[in-house]
Amino acid sequence: MAQQSVTIHVRIPRRLKEELDRLGINVSEEVRRLLERRVRAEKLRRLLEEAEKHPIRVEKDTTALIREDRDKR
Repeated sequence: MAQQSVTIHVRIPRRLKEELDRLGINVSEEVRRLLERRVRAEKLRRLLEEAEKHPIRVEKDTTALIREDRDKR
């Protein structure tokens, strides 16, 4: 199934558009990639922020955990 898409409009200075065209930069692709990276970064930031609110409490020290794991083998 193909993804639905929407169009967004951005107003930029004419000289910037001319430079983008002169350099052969595909504005649509650049903006799409930038927005995808920005969304990923924001999701990660929010996940980390939420994780910091609920720290993991370790009942045993790490040495005891390693020994316990080793003994199970």
